[in-house]
Amino acid sequence: MQPDQVEALREAAEEGVEFDGLEAQRDGDGYRLAVPGREWTGLTAAAFDDAAREVPAHVTNWDFWAHAAPTHAARRAFLRWLEGADERDVPARYEALADGVARAWGQLRITVSLGDDGHRRYDLRHEADAGEAVDGLDAFHDPLDAREIVKFDERERYRPLKTAPSLRTGWAFPDLDAAALVEALGFVYPATVENWHREREGELDVSHWRDTAERQTGIYDIVDELEPEAVDRIAATCCVDSQCLKRREWDYDEDHELDAERGEGEFPCREPCSLVVAAARKWTKLEREESRTYEFDLTPSEKEQLEDIVDAVADGRVDEVREADVYEGANRYRARYLREKLFDEEGRLCGVPTEE
Repeated sequence: MQPDQVEALREAAEEGVEFDGLEAQRDGDGYRLAVPGREWTGLTAAAFDDAAREVPAHVTNWDFWAHAAPTHAARRAFLRWLEGADERDVPARYEALADGVARAWGQLRITVSLGDDGHRRYDLRHEADAGEAVDGLDAFHDPLDAREIVKFDERERYRPLKTAPSLRTGWAFPDLDAAALVEALGFVYPATVENWHREREGELDVSHWRDTAERQTGIYDIVDELEPEAVDRIAATCCVDSQCLKRREWDYDEDHELDAERGEGEFPCREPCSLVVAAARKWTKLEREESRTYEFDLTPSEKEQLEDIVDAVADGRVDEVREADVYEGANRYRARYLREKLFDEEGRLCGVPTEE
């Protein structure tokens, strides 16, 4: 605890302090200081300072939240959630923070610990790197660096959806203060802290599919043609845990709940994202097509192989199928053999034209 923290508390006592069990007031000609289980009254300024030094955890805790933590309501609530402020009193919290308190946030692991002055320090990294020493990771200190970290996945492919479960590993922000932490989080998962807080406060403004679709203009104004069944397929395609870490809170409209799973994410999704709307434009065009009957001659194994190929592509498992795994339907050589056997020179399955 620093001398200026005690002085700051004494000065604040003139107006009165009541925070996390700490009470400090100017009481007549003297001061009063109290924490759970202890109380001092009629104190001189010097005696007040002496008493404050006996409860350093309460003093430094107040000083951090009064002078170092962001005042923004959502960010402040998030930081208190990280260290379990609503679950533990100050002494218990400080005991836990001495070893570090870790929370998951999407694919992130955030560990809160105490600095010498009781101010919090934060370690931010990928959850897969939780046990790695900082020396074994790329260490960053400027929150702005997070913008480049989240731009590409492990294979250097651009990530159009920031909340996709494709965040690359191998990096860490080992020593951030409170303001820098929430700034970095804003680059990794934009607006998630704010929407998480709105939901906790009962103020999450959900925009359902119909509301969102009817606002679209230009080339996207056709997406409001989609029927509820098609929107359900969209949600099942794009808005599940394997594709997005948000928890879907929107439905077709406020009276029509979708059957697709909502996801288990910590932070909510309040409206269909731009990626979903962009994809829905293509699906709207596909939904306009009339079905036709085609006839193909396939062996049972060939039918199952085509099913395996679709599943592997849809689940993103194509790269997991090794070249030697010729028993896998999505094996590259088996797929090439199937193409040689069933596709004609124009790339048509069994030589059957799509259009007569």
